Amino acid sequence: MDQVDEVVVIRVVDEHFVEVVDKDLLGLVGKAGREHPCSTTDPGQDWSIRIAPVITQSATDDPHASTEMRGGGPDDLRIGFRAMASDVNIWIVEPGPLAATKLDEARGVFERVESACTRFDPDSPLMQANRAGRHWHAVPRELVDAVAATVEAYRVTDGLFDPRVLDVLHAYGYGTSLAFESGPVHVSADVAHRDSTRELTRKSPRKWKRAWKPGVDRHRSAIRIGRNPIDLGGIGKGLAVRWAAEALHGAGRAVLVEAGGDCYAQGRGIDDQGWAIAVENPFGGTDPIAVLKLSDRAVATSSTRLRKWTVGDREVHHLIDPRTQRAADSELVAVTVVDADPAAAEVWSKALFVAGRAALRASADSHGLAALWVDADGRVATSKAMKRHVVWEITDVR
Repeated sequence: MDQVDEVVVIRVVDEHFVEVVDKDLLGLVGKAGREHPCSTTDPGQDWSIRIAPVITQSATDDPHASTEMRGGGPDDLRIGFRAMASDVNIWIVEPGPLAATKLDEARGVFERVESACTRFDPDSPLMQANRAGRHWHAVPRELVDAVAATVEAYRVTDGLFDPRVLDVLHAYGYGTSLAFESGPVHVSADVAHRDSTRELTRKSPRKWKRAWKPGVDRHRSAIRIGRNPIDLGGIGKGLAVRWAAEALHGAGRAVLVEAGGDCYAQGRGIDDQGWAIAVENPFGGTDPIAVLKLSDRAVATSSTRLRKWTVGDREVHHLIDPRTQRAADSELVAVTVVDADPAAAEVWSKALFVAGRAALRASADSHGLAALWVDADGRVATSKAMKRHVVWEITDVR
């Protein structure tokens, strides 16, 4: 994530377009004088805004999303480290006497969650529990809590968020880490799971016949996954951000925790006006598609911008529709959700993506979700609850 600190004047041309009257905002809204689709009102009026700082929020699926933390006071505390296959960044504004201790606690959270919940280590507690299947298996507390949170996510999304996708990901050749950051990824049928060809060519999508009913025993610190192995990639990072933010409570006047695009903005930012978060364009480029102003809120984006690859001659991605057990065919390229809870933001960004373009608005509004999405045609839209967080947005990115 990158940030800028600048003042611009924008003139509203009509209800759909604005033009930049002042100079370029370092890539935020483009070159001076160029018109941009925008959802701002009051045509003909100059609108002066100060964005300080703007944090560019990448998709949660980007393992190398990171924050260049400039600005703030000279005593602000900032650290960055690698965990959960992502760059993790923590920024404490005006740190208190316990800030260093709380930073160590937050870092330990990420390390423990990664150790317990990764699917890329065959000997991790999660993978051992997956192999145990219907039998109880003792696991670390972080995994017990993660599975309990996943059960609740499965319930509140009516099954649109379902962790039983590991077999499909393996069938698509995603049983180990793939080098998405190095360019297009191709997995041959020989490397992919032996059932991949059958899954990709199946005429009728396979549907779940059984509800997911795992066992969680907090007293014994044990779980029972069930017959189908699970992947916690759709919630684990959000939980780590949640628990790290809790550990950092009171560390300073304001705190920002970001892990590969999952972000929690605690307090009112550097200038007591809230944290300004810019949402990345899923089609690429440096200009964001929206700027959000957040205080004590999390934001997460699910996108197919990075984690997509080909198996044989067919393109797939990691956002699996549990109703069909295939990569979701949703006519969407990205969904961003703001919520008080980082894990909920991550879960709902994926569930709404799976719901698809036709159902997304009704689903978001019925659940009171603050959502912003970009469809395959490049149109940007927001739910009712998201509008109060939006400082500026483009309505068409193509």
